[in-house]
Amino acid sequence: MEIRIVRHTISRSDLAEMAKQQFGEMVKAVVDVEQGIMAIGGELHSDEEAVLLDQGSVHRHLWGINLYPDKPLNEWIEFDSMINVRPSGGNRSRYVESSEMREAVVRIVNRLVRN
Repeated sequence: MEIRIVRHTISRSDLAEMAKQQFGEMVKAVVDVEQGIMAIGGELHSDEEAVLLDQGSVHRHLWGINLYPDKPLNEWIEFDSMINVRPSGGNRSRYVESSEMREAVVRIVNRLVRN
């Protein structure tokens, strides 16, 4: 599947269709909190991260998440990715430890994905 950069909007039903073609119920995504965009459709978060870096994103602004389009809104974003592990940047786990950064990611995803 081709990695897509979402700059405007995508529907939850499109994400659900992508999920069925890849992992069943989940789509991997990398969000650029500086540019307010996200990459979707990669087999690995690092693949999506590489596409964003090639297009001018800066590593410290990229956060990996998983989207579960069929889950309720309060449960559909999972903050879990190897690209989030950056001890030198203060994030020592796969989880996005900063609540401010998690809120920024949620705002961007909710703006880019329409019901």
